[in-house]
Amino acid sequence: MSDGSNLPDDVSTLPAGSPLTRAALEIDEYAATLGWDLPARLFALVDSAALRKADPRIAEQLGLADSDQPGLTPVEQDELPAGMELDKFLGTIAWPAAVVGCALVVERLMLPPGAEQSRPRNANDSQLAEWVANHPKREEVRITAAVLRGGKREVALRLRSKDVAREVLTGPDLVPGLTEALLATFS
Repeated sequence: MSDGSNLPDDVSTLPAGSPLTRAALEIDEYAATLGWDLPARLFALVDSAALRKADPRIAEQLGLADSDQPGLTPVEQDELPAGMELDKFLGTIAWPAAVVGCALVVERLMLPPGAEQSRPRNANDSQLAEWVANHPKREEVRITAAVLRGGKREVALRLRSKDVAREVLTGPDLVPGLTEALLATFS
């Protein structure tokens, strides 16, 4: 498990919002420093103030000891198992009580609205994947989905063609299937 120290120290340049939005954008910015074409990454989200109180030594290692700011601290988890389907992997997760939320970064291909009208009929999953990969209007995206135990959700979506922080889209309902899958890890 990584200590999260590679995450940006100063998120003041990120748009204001809820702690969950700030955490999603912080993770997105961290992922942007790593580049594209990478495997999925999973993060635990812990309450920064609770972490400072419960384990001052860890808080100091994460650079949180001198701050009294509320918020969420992302802690990168071990790499996801190679070859395992994401939904199956998420079904194996059980979070300890100290984890108040989680986030996942994945890269996907996205099609514009209306593209499904030209979708091949009766195509199997492999054929659909090929159709999407070869669609002339496909867009590569990096999705950072973050959720809290209580049900709050946030997504940061970065288009590869607009790979700058100010172009990142945010909203709780951008990728509902992914946020639902992450919320299920707390069931």
